[in-house]
Amino acid sequence: MSINSIIINALKNIGLPVNFQTYFGDEKTYITFFEYNQKSRLNADDEEQRTAHFIQVDVWSNTDYTDIVSQVKQAMKSNGFTRTSEADLYEKETGIFHKVIRFKGEI
Repeated sequence: MSINSIIINALKNIGLPVNFQTYFGDEKTYITFFEYNQKSRLNADDEEQRTAHFIQVDVWSNTDYTDIVSQVKQAMKSNGFTRTSEADLYEKETGIFHKVIRFKGEI
């Protein structure tokens, strides 16, 4: 299973659109994600056995997204990811609140 499929499956029960990198739909609240780094985590006999994936999940909303962020963090944790950082942003051009949450996971 690809890392993108794992992320989509982890977040689908939140009930919002979840898309890789961009979202072009009409919903005002949605989630996007991308992998910002990947590296070998465990090697044996010159073969990569485990890969570390560094994922950024972005929650976009024009209202308070506190509950959604909690659901994202719980869903990612339940699927073996560890939160590494997060930040609150505001997109002035669009008036959208933007929460950045970064995770690390291994496959």
